[in-house]
Amino acid sequence: MSDVDLDDIKRRMEGSLNSLKTEFMGLRAGRASTGMLEPIMVDAYGSKMPMTQVGNVSAPEPRLLTVTVWDASLTSAVEKAIRESDLGLNPMAEGTLIRVPIPDLSEERRKDMVKVAGRYAEAARVSVRNVRRDGIEAARKMEKDSAISEDERRDLETSIQKLTDDHVKLIDDTLANKEKEITQV
Repeated sequence: MSDVDLDDIKRRMEGSLNSLKTEFMGLRAGRASTGMLEPIMVDAYGSKMPMTQVGNVSAPEPRLLTVTVWDASLTSAVEKAIRESDLGLNPMAEGTLIRVPIPDLSEERRKDMVKVAGRYAEAARVSVRNVRRDGIEAARKMEKDSAISEDERRDLETSIQKLTDDHVKLIDDTLANKEKEITQV
């Protein structure tokens, strides 16, 4: 029927949702989780690399993470990336081992983490809307090129909008659950 592939649009929107869930893994409410450091990108070898590609992250204790950096020359870059993340962590390097104590969450810190979660969710919503825009533009171009009728274009736009609404609702639900987890003492 068309160059507008609804399955591809759905896959791209689900990618935005999955990316959000990955970022949310990094927002832990007071307990150490190796997923906390996964979204952090480290300046290494002239480019940005995920934390998991420069070292091994482990949680030896409930309130401590350790990062064993594989290349000693990257230790300071990893330490800097953790310190500059929005997680409010204060890493301490000992050779190629970086200890990252997880502080108790104060009420203020919980509010900050909820704000960070909100920014992540908004970025995911924008991503979903960009996918919608691309799909609708493709449908309009096909109508202009006489590949589909005006009714087919309208049907495609309606389907794309429904996918968008469904994914934005999933993002909002995921955010609400994360906020509840963060604010729970």
